[in-house]
Amino acid sequence: MDTLVFLGTGDAMGVPRVYCICDTCTEAREQGSNIRLRSSVLIDNGSDFLVIDCGPDWRRQMEAQGIRNMRRLLVTHAHFDHIGGLPEWADACRWTGIKGELYAPAEVIPIIERQYPWLRNHIEMIPCDEGIELDGWKIDTWKVNHGKNGYSYAFRLEKEDYTWVYCPDSISLGAEETRLMHGADLLVLGTSFYYEAAELSTRSVYDMTEAAELLQIVKPKKAVYTHMSHDVDLRKAYILPENVTLAQSGTRIPLYKNPFSSL
Repeated sequence: MDTLVFLGTGDAMGVPRVYCICDTCTEAREQGSNIRLRSSVLIDNGSDFLVIDCGPDWRRQMEAQGIRNMRRLLVTHAHFDHIGGLPEWADACRWTGIKGELYAPAEVIPIIERQYPWLRNHIEMIPCDEGIELDGWKIDTWKVNHGKNGYSYAFRLEKEDYTWVYCPDSISLGAEETRLMHGADLLVLGTSFYYEAAELSTRSVYDMTEAAELLQIVKPKKAVYTHMSHDVDLRKAYILPENVTLAQSGTRIPLYKNPFSSL
């Protein structure tokens, strides 16, 4: 049985922010429940795994899981908080003699190559626009609005009778962009703030109040919010839909239907 593991649940800056002494960042330094590395997840099937996104905290995330190397990676988009760990992964591939497999939308691959032109020596870059299958998961990908930051991609993964969607960076999605989200068993969605007051045109990720409206449309059985900034304090009791939880590093979710659960 497959398990989803949250390696990181933070926004582009992570938590704590080095300059910040807000309550959330202070708690993260002193107690640690609000520590958030950059967003990434791992899909563990018991004998192998694949990872989605490889940000600058990749090494720390691998050490926390006791993983000495990884073989396969899916990339949602080429922003630094999602690809900043690629040089370290390539170095691991070099020294262990493993040729890494990086799956990304075709238009994302040249951006990665321009930033890190030596990666192809150790990592094969494979377009996934037409859909791929890994570990029995049928994986579809599509472009989503990332607001002022342009675009990102989302993944829909289906295996047997279970479907889940990973969409860490998006905002103001239209009908076509949400079509593959409808009725999923699990939606993992990026929500950087509980409520973000900034003007919409300056923003790039849903807040939790907007996400609640999205959930009413796509109706997942369960949703988990990730990609959270220091605006989100896990000690607070936020008003959330009853089927929503906030991810923490190390959170594990079984990726199969539980006959004893109502979700």
